[in-house]
Order: sequence, then C-alpha cells, then structure tokens
Amino acid sequence: MTALPTAPGGYTEADMRSIVQQACTEIGLDAEGAEVLRGHTNAVLRLRFHPVVAKIARIGTRPEAVERTVRFTRWLMEAGFPTAPLLACEQPVLVNGHSVTFWVYLPQPEASVTAEQLAKPLHMLHTLGRPPFELPAHDNVRAIRRSLSATTTLPDADLCFLSSRVDQLEVALGEVLFELPPGVIQGDPQHRNALHAAGGSVLLCDWDTAAIGQPEWDLVTVEVHSRRFGYGKEHYEEFAEAYGFDVTKWFGYETLRDLRELRMITTNARKARHTPGSIDEVQRRIHGLRQDEAGLPWRIL
Repeated sequence: MTALPTAPGGYTEADMRSIVQQACTEIGLDAEGAEVLRGHTNAVLRLRFHPVVAKIARIGTRPEAVERTVRFTRWLMEAGFPTAPLLACEQPVLVNGHSVTFWVYLPQPEASVTAEQLAKPLHMLHTLGRPPFELPAHDNVRAIRRSLSATTTLPDADLCFLSSRVDQLEVALGEVLFELPPGVIQGDPQHRNALHAAGGSVLLCDWDTAAIGQPEWDLVTVEVHSRRFGYGKEHYEEFAEAYGFDVTKWFGYETLRDLRELRMITTNARKARHTPGSIDEVQRRIHGLRQDEAGLPWRIL
C-alpha cells in the first residue's frame, strides 16, 4: 500500500527534503533544517542558513511552465515592477524532473496584505503592456474542464453537477461584454499572493497563473477571496475604490464570479488525492453551490 503524501505539492516528506537538498547543492546553498512556509499547489520552504525561499513545483508541473514563470518574473524585475525577487542564480533547477526555483526571503509581519494594498500593483500590472514573449491565454472554462477530467475524489453525482454548471456558465460567458482592455493578468491575485515590502509597499508574487486576459478576472478573484474567506464587504470596497473599478457593479460580475468560484472548487477537487482532509471542504463548497449560498464562508485549503 502506497503511503499518502504528508508534505505540500503532492510529495512525501522524504521526497520533498531530497529534492530541496539536491537543488540547493546544485547552486551552493545549505538546505539543512529548511522550514516549510506554506504549500498546497507548490512546496515552499525557507532555508535556515540563507535569506532564501525554495519553491518546488507541484508534482506533474511541466518544466517549461516553470521556465516561463522565471522568464516572466525577470521581465517584471527589469521593468521595475513590484514583484517578489528571484535569487540571482541560474534557474529553475531540475531535480529528477521536478523544477525548483529560488527567491529572496522577505520577513513578513503578522498582518496579511489587505485587498486595498493589492489595488495599486494590480493596476500597474494591468497597464504595464505585454512582455516580448508569449504568455498563455487565460481560460477558466478550459481549466475547470481539465480539473474535472482529472478528479478522482468526487462521486459521479457531484461531477455531473459541476460539469453541467460549467456548460451553463460557458454559454453565459459568451454574452459578456468586457469593459477593460485586455492585457497581462496575475490570474490568482489574493492576500496570500502578495508580500509586504519596505516602506509600506506591497509586492505581488506567485506568477504561475500569469496570462493574457481580461483584468475583470483578477478583480473578481479579489472580490471572491474577500467575501468567501471572511475579510468582509468593506475590505473589498476599499480595494475597488483604490483600483478605480468595482467589478460587482458591472453586469458581467455574476457570471465571472460563478466561474471563478467553480474553478477554485474544481482545482481543489483535483488536488484532493494528494491532500488528505481537503475533500470534506470541497464537498461542503459544492453543497453550498447547490443551495445557491453565495455568502457561505469557505475555509482556506
């Protein structure tokens, strides 16, 4: 019988430690005593003896996708954009097919970044222009269907419900007329994908979902996180005022909201086989969708 993973990113603890050790050795760093900072999609560890964070891409992540993230981050850094900085070394480092990237560690206060603080760097990103290389097109419908096809933890009734829902929302999306010009978007802007920096400024990070798309997708993601994870309406309203556009007052809001929430649910359903205990929260969220409970609080996974 295969043991269930006990570390982030779908890894066993032993595999995660072995990968970070080999990657650190490759660039001359000491991985002894590395501390897990967070992880669900990826495994993120702070090195004990260096001001460095190592990020191991989730099992199954294509190396070329991580290479694109590194290239994109370097482009942002060269443009002077407020992003979490990459360590100055050759990367990503590949260990047995697993990609590892290294980032400068920035000590963080206890208080998380607020939605309002996300507004300025997010607006900068949306008006920055496009990089001189290709980024994928943002496509929530495709991502949802891909997750559903790979999900092994839900009963058929739930899978049928979710599949029917994305079909309906795809039709509704076809009727949406966007107001903002398309461009680079973060794909998953939220409180945990940003860092405090010196002088009270905020840096965006976690660029794995960077794409070309409509800024409204980023804005509705901030609204979903504010509403579902207990930050409150006022928290989001301060963001909308600072950004200069309130997505909740736009006629396409409900369609984008429902698709974004569906993607969050189906992504976590797909990952649940590697994260024991998360399936209960996924099914609770699905039950909330069936009951049309837009205000149901969600637990962070």
